[in-house]
Parts: sequence; structure tokens; C-alpha cells
Amino acid sequence: MIAIIDYDAGNTFNVQKALAYIGLETVLTADSATILNADGVLLPGVGAYAPAMAVLKERGLVDVIYEVVKRDIPLLGICLGMQLLFEESEEYGPTPGLGLIPGKVKEIPRNLGLSVPHMGWNKNVVHQPHSAFSNVDDQYTYFVHSYYVDTDPEYITSTANYGIDVPGIVERGRVYGMQFHPEKSGVVGLNLLRTFGTITKTYRKAGE
Repeated sequence: MIAIIDYDAGNTFNVQKALAYIGLETVLTADSATILNADGVLLPGVGAYAPAMAVLKERGLVDVIYEVVKRDIPLLGICLGMQLLFEESEEYGPTPGLGLIPGKVKEIPRNLGLSVPHMGWNKNVVHQPHSAFSNVDDQYTYFVHSYYVDTDPEYITSTANYGIDVPGIVERGRVYGMQFHPEKSGVVGLNLLRTFGTITKTYRKAGE
């Protein structure tokens, strides 16, 4: 079972629908015991960074997420959920994040001659061929965002070019993030979610 963290993030319905379509059981919850007993945890997100972090703190979910990582339970952040995994965002002024992966969230430069937000299909280039998510290489996924993650290449699994190289997938240990929306990315996105499902099943077997 995959626990989807409930913090009024906005895109939970589509994420649940996509996971159900590929046969993965989910529960939308803010209950710490339920989250910590899950085989995997998903942190979705659409919206602004500071209010999202505020809700996570108000609901006592920050410490729960830290415990998820401490227990090595696979954790996947999607879109804003991915950005929250990092140390800080500059959106509307500096806001500390979860700090699970080194790096900062920055605004996509406005001087690139491209529309912001970055919205639409873009091709992924994989930089970590041994990653479980390397099957996204040369595949298109759907992006909707105005901010991107600036992080060390060792944490970047794939990028998409939008005037700058935008990290599409990041990972550190069993902490994973996808800037694009896999639930809106057709067969490619479903396959990525299946991969995460496989990772969670590996976790469950290890704990048996």
C-alpha cells in the first residue's frame, strides 16, 4: 500500500486515479501511523512552496516524513512535492524546505525568450543510466511549473531542456522526485509509477 500524504496539495485525485489504473493500492492520509506502515509514500503537490510547507508543519507531517526517510521507506515527490524535498525555495522570498536532498528551488529565468510557466510536453535525457527510472530516456513527459531545482549532478537522474537544463527526475537513496506530472504523462508516466510501485514492493519484501 502506498500512502499519499494529505496536505491539500491539489493533484491527489489524478495521482490516485493513475495508481489505481496500474493496480497499486493507495490511501490518502495525514495519519502518522498509516504513513509509517506504508510500503511507499508519495508527496504530491500543486501550488506555492511556502503555504505547502506551512500545512506540512501544521499537520505534524514534517517529522513524519523525516521518519519515513529514516526507516528507508521509498518516498516520491511529484512537482511541488519534489521541490519540497530540497533545502530552500526562493519563491516569494526564501523558504526552508525539507532538506532531504541538497539544493535550492529557483525561478525559471525570464530572459530565455520562453514562456513561464514551462507548460507542456518535453523530452527527458537520462544522466544516471543505472537508475531504476532510466527507462524515461528520450521519452516525453508533461511539465507545468515556474520554478526548477538547482542541485548537484549526482542527484539528477534526468533533465529536460527549457532554455536551461531542468531536472526532471532526482533521487538520493530511496528519496525520489519528479518535476513533471507522471499522472498526466500517458504511458510513459504510468510506467514510471509502475517502477516506483516495484521499488515499494522491494521494500516490503525486505521487511518481511
